[in-house]
Amino acid sequence: MPTIAVVGAGPDRRKFSNKCVRAYLAAGWTVFPVHPTAETVEGIAVSKTIADIPVGKLDRVSVYLPPAVGVKAVEDLTVKPVGEVWLNPGADGPEVVAKAKELGLNVVQGCSIVDIGYSPAQFPEE
Repeated sequence: MPTIAVVGAGPDRRKFSNKCVRAYLAAGWTVFPVHPTAETVEGIAVSKTIADIPVGKLDRVSVYLPPAVGVKAVEDLTVKPVGEVWLNPGADGPEVVAKAKELGLNVVQGCSIVDIGYSPAQFPEE
């Protein structure tokens, strides 16, 4: 199964980061939520950092962080090989995009949920 880390994923089902976790689970991906303080997201143990994820390579990383912390987050992605880095709407500030490209990351700007054939609206907020 392909792997994805969802950076900024939390337990609040109203947030797009949580909907991303659910969408990728529904699509059959192995999902690794990343959050500095959450313990679990949708029943999955949370990694505090990308380095803590127990795989050597990630096929995709989907970022849901405000640009103020996004620059540091993309710097952290260099600790292991990553196929694609999706900067979702709101996380794709010019400074984040520039830093990711400077680091040689394969950057995609867009909604990573839509890319796998789902709509965020398909995932209830309760």
